[in-house]
This record gives sequence, C-alpha cells and structure tokens, in this order.
Amino acid sequence: MWLKPEEVLLKNALKLWVTQKSSCYFVLQRRRGHGEGGGRLTGRLVGALDAVLDSSARVAPFRILLQVPGSQVYSPIACGELLNGSDIYWAIATGATLEEINQHWDWLEQNLLHTLSVFDNKDDIASFVKGKVKALIAEETSSRLAEQEEEPEKFREALVKFEARFNFPEAEKLVTYYSCCCWKGRVPRQGWLYLSINHLCFYSFFLGKELKLVIPWVDIQKLERTANVFLTDTIRITTQNKERDFSTFLNLDEVFKIMEQLADVTLRRLLDNEVFDLDPDLQEPSQITKRDLEARAQNEFFRAFFRLPRKERLHAVVDCSLWTPFSRCHTVGRMFTSDSYICFASREDGCCNVVLPLREVVSIEKMEDTSLLPNPIIVSIRSKMAFQFIELKDRENLVEGLLVRLKQVHANHPVHYDSSPSDDDDDDDMTSPVFYSTSMCSDKFGDLEMVSSQSSEEREKDKSPLPHPEPLTAVFQQSGSQSPDSRLSREQIKISLWNDHFVEYGRTVCMFRTEKIRKLVAMGIPESLRGRLWLLFSDAVTDLASHPGYYGNLVEQSLGRCCLVTEEIERDLHRSLPEHPAFQNETGIAALRRVLTAYAHRNPKIGYCQSMNILTSVLLLYAKEEEAFWLLVAVCERMLPDYFNHRVIGAQVDQSVFEELIREHLPELAEHMNDLSALASISLSWFLTLFLSIMPLESAVNVVDCFFYDGIKAIFQLGLAVLEANAEELCSSKDDGQALMILSRFLDHIKNEDSPGPPIGSHHAFFSDDQEPYPVTDIADLIRDSYEKFGNQSVEQIEHLRCKHRIRVLQGHEDTTKQNVLRVVIPEVSILPEDLDELYDLFKRAHMMSCYWEHPKPMALRHDPSRPYAEQYRIDARQFAHLFQLVSPWTCGVHTEILAERTFRLLDDNMDQLMEFKAFVSCLDVMYNGEMNEKIKLLYRLHIPPALTENDRDSQSPLKNPLLSTSRPLVLGDTIDYQKQLKQMIKDLAKEKDKTEKELPKMSQREFIQFCKTLYSMFHEDPEENELYQAIATVTTLLLQIGEVGQRSSSSGSCSQECGEELQASAPSPEQDSVFAETGKTPQDPRAFPEAGEGDWTVSLEHILASLLTEQSLVNFFEKPLNIKSKLENAKLNQYSLKALEMSHPPQPELKLNNL
Repeated sequence: MWLKPEEVLLKNALKLWVTQKSSCYFVLQRRRGHGEGGGRLTGRLVGALDAVLDSSARVAPFRILLQVPGSQVYSPIACGELLNGSDIYWAIATGATLEEINQHWDWLEQNLLHTLSVFDNKDDIASFVKGKVKALIAEETSSRLAEQEEEPEKFREALVKFEARFNFPEAEKLVTYYSCCCWKGRVPRQGWLYLSINHLCFYSFFLGKELKLVIPWVDIQKLERTANVFLTDTIRITTQNKERDFSTFLNLDEVFKIMEQLADVTLRRLLDNEVFDLDPDLQEPSQITKRDLEARAQNEFFRAFFRLPRKERLHAVVDCSLWTPFSRCHTVGRMFTSDSYICFASREDGCCNVVLPLREVVSIEKMEDTSLLPNPIIVSIRSKMAFQFIELKDRENLVEGLLVRLKQVHANHPVHYDSSPSDDDDDDDMTSPVFYSTSMCSDKFGDLEMVSSQSSEEREKDKSPLPHPEPLTAVFQQSGSQSPDSRLSREQIKISLWNDHFVEYGRTVCMFRTEKIRKLVAMGIPESLRGRLWLLFSDAVTDLASHPGYYGNLVEQSLGRCCLVTEEIERDLHRSLPEHPAFQNETGIAALRRVLTAYAHRNPKIGYCQSMNILTSVLLLYAKEEEAFWLLVAVCERMLPDYFNHRVIGAQVDQSVFEELIREHLPELAEHMNDLSALASISLSWFLTLFLSIMPLESAVNVVDCFFYDGIKAIFQLGLAVLEANAEELCSSKDDGQALMILSRFLDHIKNEDSPGPPIGSHHAFFSDDQEPYPVTDIADLIRDSYEKFGNQSVEQIEHLRCKHRIRVLQGHEDTTKQNVLRVVIPEVSILPEDLDELYDLFKRAHMMSCYWEHPKPMALRHDPSRPYAEQYRIDARQFAHLFQLVSPWTCGVHTEILAERTFRLLDDNMDQLMEFKAFVSCLDVMYNGEMNEKIKLLYRLHIPPALTENDRDSQSPLKNPLLSTSRPLVLGDTIDYQKQLKQMIKDLAKEKDKTEKELPKMSQREFIQFCKTLYSMFHEDPEENELYQAIATVTTLLLQIGEVGQRSSSSGSCSQECGEELQASAPSPEQDSVFAETGKTPQDPRAFPEAGEGDWTVSLEHILASLLTEQSLVNFFEKPLNIKSKLENAKLNQYSLKALEMSHPPQPELKLNNL
C-alpha cells in the first residue's frame, strides 16, 4: 500500500536489495533473500537487520524507487531503501507480495512514466511524484471510510477546502473528490477534482501557481475516455469552446462512471422536463451521494435488463446459484430483489434468466443448510412450480425482507384462487394454497385462458362500448396462398415445439428463459400463441391481472371527449394498416380508437404520438383489446423509454447509439458514408415502429416477437444485419436518396415463408413496378444472421452507450434552440452575432444558477421544451437584476438594482413575472446602440407606469414641493432666440411622434424626481462628471419651469394637450412667454404646488428631449459609442461570484431613501 513520504536513514542499502526491473524513472527491487531457493539464512540475516535498523521494512520484501536522472538520490515509492548514492530517501509504499508491488508498478507506468518527461527540472519531478502519492493515500483513506457508512473525516476536510476554494453557496453539495492531473496543453497540473451536484471543479496549486476550473455539468457536450500523446487512458471533458483532459486516477473506471452518472442526472433534471416529473430521484438533487449514484446505475441496469416498470426499486443483489431442472444442475448467477419482483440472471450471458413477480409467489421458505445445499431457500409460485436458490449470503435478512414485500404485494393486489366447479366449495377454495395463475395453461397451450379484469356483472353495468373479446385475427381470418393443410401443418409443428418447451421450461411468466427459447422466438411465434407470449415476455400479464377494471374505467372516462389528442387519433385511425381487412371496417377502427384514447387519458404527458397507431393496430391483431392496451403500456413506458413524447428523445438517443454501432461493426460503410446522420434519419422509423411500417406485416411481426423477448437489442442487431446485407450497394450509392431507395426496396422484399396468411405489403412499398424481379430475403434467415453476427451486445453495453449519447442528444437540442433564437433576434438588433451568442449563454446560465441553488420552482414556468424556441428559457426579476448589473451600460451605483426592477416591469408585457431573451436583448440594444432620442425615450418609460409604481421602493420621495426652486433666473445667452429654438424643436418632435406611434403619457412631478435621480446616478464616476452635473442641473431647472407653466395653464383652463400648443397658449408672443419672463418672482399662491395635486404638474417626453439637446455634454454622453465586449468578459468572470454573494447574504428589508 502507499505510505506517507517519510525520510529514512540507512547505509549500505545496496547489499540488501536486488533489482527486478527498471525504467528511466523507476526501479522495482526485491529484498535479498526473499523468494530465493536455498536462501533461508540470507533471508533471516536481512530480516534481522531490517528489524534493528528500520522496523517499517520488516514486512515489506518489495519496493519501488523513484530515480531522477542526474541525481544520486533515489526515492522509494514502494517501501525500501536507496539503490545507490546518497543514504537519504523517502519510504512511500509497501509491497508484501510480488502481485501487490506489480500493481503499483503498472499504475506508475500507465499514469506517471510518460508524464514525467515533460518536466525540465529534476526537483519538479520529485515534488510531482511525492505530491501524487500523497494524494493517492488520501483518496484510499476516504474510500475506506466511505465504505463504513460513516462521514469520513477526510471528506469533511475536502468539503471545507471545496467551499473555501470555490465559494459556492451552501446548496452546492459535494458528492465526491479525487486526486488527478489536469492537462493544459502538454503540461500536467497535479491537483484535486471535486464533483458536486451541479459542477465539475478542479483545483491545483503547484510551483506557486494556482489553477481553478469550474465546469457546469449542463455545459458538458461530450464525456469520453480517450488517449493523448503521453497517456493511454484519460477522461476528456468537451464543452462548447474547450477540451480538458484528466488523468492519473487511482481508479479511472470508478471516476468515469460517477462523472457519467452526475452529468446524466443533471442534464435530465435541468434540460429534459418530460423525464423530470417521472423520476422522483431527479427532483431532490441535494440528496445525491456517491453511494446513491452507484445504486441508481445498478437500479437502471436492473430495470433495463428485465424490462421492469420505471417505479420499480432494487433492494438487494446477491450472488447465488439456481437449480435448473432442464440442465440438472445449479446455475451460478445473481438474484435481484425489488419492490415487486425476484429476478435471476446467470453469470453466463443468455444461459438462464428468470422473472418472478411477487404476485405469482405463494411462499418463500428457508431449507435446512447442508454441505451440498448451503443456505438454500425455496420460492413456490402459483403454477405449482418451485425455484431453489442456494449459496445465499445473509439469508435471514434476505428472506425476512422478501416476506414483508410479498405480504404487501398480496395486500395491495389480492389474487384469485383456483375456482372449483361446485359453488358449494367456494369457501374452501379461498383458503387453498394454490393460486389461480394469470397465465396458467392446460397441458395444451392453445387452451390457455387469461384472467378477465372485469366480471360479467361489471360489464353488464358498463354503458360504454364493450372491449372486443378476442384478437382481430380470430375474426378476420385470411386465406393465404398456401393450402389450408400446408398452413396448419406449419403452425402445428411450431405449436408442438413450443408445447415441448413449456413442459421442460415452464409455461407462465416465471418460465426459465434460455438460449433455446430465443431460437424458438427467432423462428417466429405461432400465430395462435403470439399475443399471449407477448404478454408473458413483456410481463404485461402482471399489469393486466393487477388492475381489474382499470381499462374499462379509462374507456368510459375518455369516451366522447374531444381535444387536440383525440383529433390527432381520429386523423390517423384510417392510416393504420389500411391494407388489412381488420381495419377496413368499424370493428377494428373502434377497438383501435378505444385503446389509443384510453392510453392518452392514462398518460397525458405522452398523450398520442404518431407511430403509436401502427404499433397498437398490430397488437390488436394478436391480443384481446384489454391485453393490447397493457402491451402498449409496456412498450411505451418500459421497453422504449422516452420514445413517445414531444421530442422523442429516447428514439434520437438510440439513433445516436446505432451510429456508433455502425462505426464499430461496419467500418467500411461508416467510412464511405461520412455523415451517418443520413442513415440514422432513414432508420428512425425502424425504431419507432419496430419495422412494422417499412416491412411486409407477415415478416415484421417476427421482428416484434424478438423485440418482446430481447428488447431494443433485437432492433439494433436487425438494423445492423439489414445494413450489412446492403453494404456493397450502399458503398456505391452516390447520395442519400439512392441509399434510401436501396434500403426501401430490400425491406419491401423481405418475406415470411412460414406465415399462414397472405402477403400484406408495408405502407411504404417502393418499386412495386420493378421490371426485373428483386431477390427475396426470408425474415427467419435475416433474424438468424442478426443474432449470429451482432448478438453480442449486452444490455449493460447498450445502457452505457445510451447514457453517453443522451448527453450529446440533449446538448444537440440545446444548440438547436440557441441557433433558432439567435436567428430570430439577429436581424432585429445591432449587437454583433458573436456578442449575442455570449449574451445567450449568460442569460441561460442565470436561469440555471437559480435552478442550482434556489428553492425548487415549477419547471413548467422555466425551461419547457414544448414551448416555442424563444420562450424555452425565461428569467425572473432577481435573475434579470443580476444580468442587468453585469452587462448594462447604465450602472447607477446603489441605484442600479432599482433601475433593473423598473426595466423588468417595463419589459414584462404579459405580467407573468418572467422575461424572454428577445426582450432582454432588445433593451440592451437600445442602451448600447440606440440613438439619443431612443435612449431618452427608454429612460422616460422607465419612470412612468407600469415601470414606476406607487410601491416602488425608491419612489416615496419626501419632497412634496418642487425638486429645485424655479425662482432662479435662467440665463442662456440670447433668451429670445433660445425660446424660438426650443419651441420649434418641441413642435417638430411632436409632429414626428404623431407619424410613428401613440403618444406616451406625461410625467408627473414624482416621476420626474425619480428620472432626475437616475440621471444623476448615471453620471457618477464619469470622466466628465462635473460638466454633466452642471448641465443636468440647468436642464432640470428648465424643465421644472416648463412644468409650472403647464400647471398654471391647466388651472386657468387654457392648456392644450399637445406640447407645442401648450407653449403657444401660455406664451402668445416671445415677449410674453411665461417660461422665461418674470423669472425673478416667486409664486405666491400656496396652491401652486398642492400636496395632493402632483398630477397637475407634468412634462412630456418632447420637453425632456428638447431640453437635453441644449446641453452638448449631455448629448455627448448619450451618443458616445459603448463597447459591450468588455462587459461580457467581466460578466463571464463574475456571474458566479455575484450569485454566490447574493446567496450568502440574503436581501435585507427594503429601506426608504430619504434623500437623493
């Protein structure tokens, strides 16, 4: 194990050690006498010396030394002493066995050997290696403590350092941390990687240089393991603009899994609203721990492997062996226990799997422990079968937990017992230990009867249309091209094979699932058994039996309702298998309508999506109506997760996975088709409709057979088989259109020689008028090839690829949203596109930071992918205030926050307390690029309702009289000329305003006070501050005089509504203009400024603009060019710190400002 570097003194060490292997930097040595034949005496002598001189080496027969070229000092990495030269060295680690020391050696070779070559200074090499080893020791310690389910001291220390170094709010919870190197170019920086619930952070302080990295998980576009020039295995983090490589982890596999899980959880939580509500774990990010992430990964694998409901929670995974009667031995594997299931998977993939719903279980008993059967338990099920598990660790607790959950399941979903022919025996039957199985068969599987979920009495009372009592194929029998005898013989052979299999492997949902049954499925399930086996393989039979009356109630509740979903369903009803006679009449159409409408009512988040109609119509052909409903539930909610929603994220993820599988298995085709997204767009319908829409129906149902048994894996491998069969033609194709034609023609000519019915073409049958006959491919051969050539993909590998590509798909949607928003905004503003790009990132990050650290808010009000692109991200008033402070050129000191609040109120047109990006940018565009009159108009609007309200925290001015005395004479050169110029400007502005837009309301005295205060605040710290203050004082005095004139005119009833006419009415001639005449006299009428009459004192936008234009310094201030780039750079650096400061210092109660 690694040891803390410690200086040790020992002479003549060379005589005690023998070199085993060496490299340019490291030497591995064995203690002399250890492991040598006949060297027992030598070993004893060396051991005695070790005991006397250095007790730490007493049990360490192996060591690794750090050898710095050009230095005489060797630093032992794995316990030992000097090789030669100086007698000073550092004991770093111990190795009791050759295997242990070789693990240390291999790690050093893989992670450090190539890294050290980049250092020029030998002292740096020694410091780097010692620092790395110390970090590994700390990491090992924290890992061991974490395993003890106690809060490790090391973790607490790391948490303190994390909080101090990155200054996040308390809500940013640290999940785990690792020692590693971050590569900056060709130079590694040794430091600590901190993984929190929202961020990936790295800190390094090496050779006097500090490095801090903060990468939000939502910014990560790609997370992958790769290799660089120096290391064979690194973790690469790709964001929009940068790539970062991290290496030299003690356990890189563990780190990568945790990273992948955190990125996946965070992206789902913040970017995928459709999944957010379905997964409670995503709604409590503060509860996420490293252990939780590992459990979550295992839970997702469990549900995917056995295709169980999303709500199912895994309780235990136990190594064991299961008695398999068909092989007459115990099969080694693992038992998985969850809320409602006991499952078993053999260690050898595909050898034997078992799914035992607790609803089917009668009893769980412990057997006597013997040497042949250690720790056995017996699980008995309703169909009179028993499963024997042995070699179970902690059997007592396992059985106790299973019995508790078994009792709970039976209490929640009471089961029916086998009914006796005599009604008199009913009471006895209810106490019988034999349960009536939901999938019980007689000896002949053709006589199998499913439990009805509604009694006959209930159905009599049901006023809604009755569900169709049998599969549609039983009603609409079709005569095929083959003779009836030939058709029956083929079916009978298949049925006979299946019945033989049922006898040996079981006939219920609890059957042993082996490679043999997979081969039977690949041959095609007999038509008479197809629907029932689909129910068993998907475990929809358990849902059916657990919810009696559920479907009938849904049909009744949804009957006659009209909405957008039902309209879409009605449009597609007659497009669903129109070539099949079952859907050429009202019987099939009505059943399809009921199932689709009932499901939309059950799951409004999915509602109805195109392609669901095709899938459901095929389910109705082979299953009863209610059974078809539960099969649809199993497909949409378990087997194809996230496929049928607004953005079909699941299907897009699988398309991306399919592209990677093409590169892996068909490299020549991938090389020819540079852009595999074209193939993915073609294959999308393969996944959405399970080949039903692009392959003849009698062939496609065989694909559905494989899908219900093997899940999405069957579609992946069949897709690869189709591409391989056409690879040569595809490689010679010239464009995507030709590739589409090649694949469409091939798929349309896939036949099923064993089908008892006539051929039914696909919806998209191309080339029906071919001059030359096209070769026919048998579906059984194609499926067999797909299993043989591409069947090695495990569920675990597919789930890992899904997790990897989900990040890319979600980020692709984010990029599309961003591009569409910018495309709309760019033509309407003068801000450069690259600056708009950065503004969008800041806007989105402001929203994200509130999601990180503030109390949960309804996500529907924030990021909603179903909304138009421009409305998907919106921010509230607090988030806007932060952005305003960071990027607005109108900074007013402490007054900035108040101005931001008013700006938000002005831009919030629909009063929903949220702002879109377009409104935010339009406002900034006026501030940075607008003409002076546009800027003044914006300022004016910010100081009248709705921006300025009665409750505005800075609007309650104590001044009830004029802001400034207007009794002072105003001398501005030639008074007469100035008066004429001012009046003419007001008239021109008024006329121009009438041409363009509606007149803005006039500003009251209270509003004008706030307007002046804002202007004074804006000039603070400006280089021309003194001139601007003098100019605004002059303009303010002038405007107050204009307001007084309007007030007097209004009181005498001679005031006009237009600004120019107002001045003319109060001043018929220049000599009598009351604005400038008799300015030395103070008004004596106390009612000139009545306390409650502020509304009578008004000035208009034209008055203010004309007055400001008279002062060149003010004109220069508002017309000077402003650079947004420096603001953006500063905002990127300080956005996090500003938010963290706000979170650490909650807003104080509002203060009333008593002076300007």
